[in-house]
Amino acid sequence: MVKVDIQTVKQRFGIIGNSPLLEREIEKALLIAPTDLTVLIIGESGVGKENFPQIIHQNSFRKHGPYIAVNCGAIPEGTIDSELFGHEKGSFTGALAERKGYFEVADKGTIFLDEVGELPLATQARLLRVLEYGEFIKVGSSKVQKTDVRIVAATNMDLAKAIRNGKFREDLYYRLNTVPVFIPPLRDRKEDIILLFRKFSNDFAEKYRMPPVHLTEEAKQVLTDYRWPGNIRELKNITERMSIIEQEREISTEVLKTYLVNPDIGLPALLQSDSSDKPFFNSEREILYQILFDMRKDINDLKKSVPDWNKNNPTVSEVPHISYTPRPVPPNIPEKVIEDEPVPYADEYAEEDWKAPAEPETLSLEEVEKEMIKKALERNGGKRRSAASDLKISERTLYRKIKEYGLE
Repeated sequence: MVKVDIQTVKQRFGIIGNSPLLEREIEKALLIAPTDLTVLIIGESGVGKENFPQIIHQNSFRKHGPYIAVNCGAIPEGTIDSELFGHEKGSFTGALAERKGYFEVADKGTIFLDEVGELPLATQARLLRVLEYGEFIKVGSSKVQKTDVRIVAATNMDLAKAIRNGKFREDLYYRLNTVPVFIPPLRDRKEDIILLFRKFSNDFAEKYRMPPVHLTEEAKQVLTDYRWPGNIRELKNITERMSIIEQEREISTEVLKTYLVNPDIGLPALLQSDSSDKPFFNSEREILYQILFDMRKDINDLKKSVPDWNKNNPTVSEVPHISYTPRPVPPNIPEKVIEDEPVPYADEYAEEDWKAPAEPETLSLEEVEKEMIKKALERNGGKRRSAASDLKISERTLYRKIKEYGLE
């Protein structure tokens, strides 16, 4: 009976996977849903904790009542009490009218407190009173109000450690942790990884109107063996990026590895150097950043190569009885004159020769990028592979930019 219910629940709430660990927790949620027990959902970030409060609510006698989800970590500390418990008019600056809090609005229903470990200690004390007595007081009020709310909380924080550090109340922890539900991380659900990838691949194929990506057998093994620090959220993001960026719809092991996080330094491999120690780029922003960094390096190298003029030549202020404002050398002065002697004054030259130099043209980042690609192609005789290596970008990116800028 429960097994049938589990499959129905997975279909209803879009849960993908057949892991025994996952199904055990779904079964637990179904068993406790008809009761009114407080539930604490524990799991790493990105494992899908938000599905379980809805499972509990929809299978309880409160399913016709309100369901409110609150991300405690996203509300500023100064307003969290007002959001949860409401406030009276004039209780603080900006309180222009009375406001109902979530606990008042969710009466006879369920309230889901996500990231409950982020609550301030003062708010934790207020929450404990709601759990123990079903009472709360609005900010700026002295009137005690009643509420009949079932609380389901979730956290990816180590609450035992937070208690030791004085950041979480021990009595609140035991009150919340009446029934714990542990959501397994994706690395412990290896049998579900390929199923989830296929689901996301088909979803994004439909969204972006393109064929779905699929993996080679070797790539499937790499995907399964990966440790998934970001869990399902990371898998979904990687699948979306591959669906958009990759032209080949069959993903090889080499391509897949560029999207996975390097376990040693915790950065995406596509932002690191390849085997030839040349960075690999997949976006225009990365190309422009590299161009700007290279230009700055060239300027610094040029400064170092120029001798220190001030050490071997006096400045204007050090030359006695000379006071003038340096002016640009007119363009029609013979080169020999410039080499033989300085020209501090040029009254003998026509006024039109002394026109101020034109303001340097301001180039956009796109124009800079186009010029850099054009010069690289010229330096390499039009060979795109050599030009891509020179620019330190992938050939695929170079082909796209050549077509975009009409450099074919």
